[in-house]
Amino acid sequence: MPSTIGPIVRLQIQRGALKLGEKGAKRYLTDPIQVMDRLRLSPDGVTALEPGGETLDVHHRAHPLHKNDDGVHGVSVGFTGHYRLMQERFGAHMALGCAGENIIVDAPRRLEIGEVAAGLLILDASGREKGRLLEVAVAHPCKPFTGFALRNQAVAPDVFQESLRFLDDGLRGYYCTWVGEPAVIEVGDVLAV
Repeated sequence: MPSTIGPIVRLQIQRGALKLGEKGAKRYLTDPIQVMDRLRLSPDGVTALEPGGETLDVHHRAHPLHKNDDGVHGVSVGFTGHYRLMQERFGAHMALGCAGENIIVDAPRRLEIGEVAAGLLILDASGREKGRLLEVAVAHPCKPFTGFALRNQAVAPDVFQESLRFLDDGLRGYYCTWVGEPAVIEVGDVLAV
């Protein structure tokens, strides 16, 4: 019997890279993130379904930027409780969705990898399974995202490293792989374990 985590409250894609600039001087920008009403999940990744057509998430296997050639971990999931913790530590600029996850779920507390590692289910509002997300892995924070959290201010190296550690262990979200036939998900669907 699945155990409900919470409803999906936000869906989004990354139209392009969030880290821009030369190696060693990259900056994290949220401009390529776009909120969507519906997404199609497949083993290849995430596709936004828009009135004028379809748009591939940058981590879709077929996206020209090739961020996910092998198709593993083409979907990412985050939680409202994680954003609350990031906002408490870093400030209001850590707005819901700024880490770029595809699916954000209303869950008031932090979810550890041990709670989600076996996989996740997406259910419709009536409780019917739409599909499964497996191969769940921590989305480790990068240096540019940590700099964004710190408002790109110069800080002591130990402060930066502690911030990097704080954002790790799933706080920045989880990568997953969709298993099975493609399915359309919507805000209001439910995530369960």
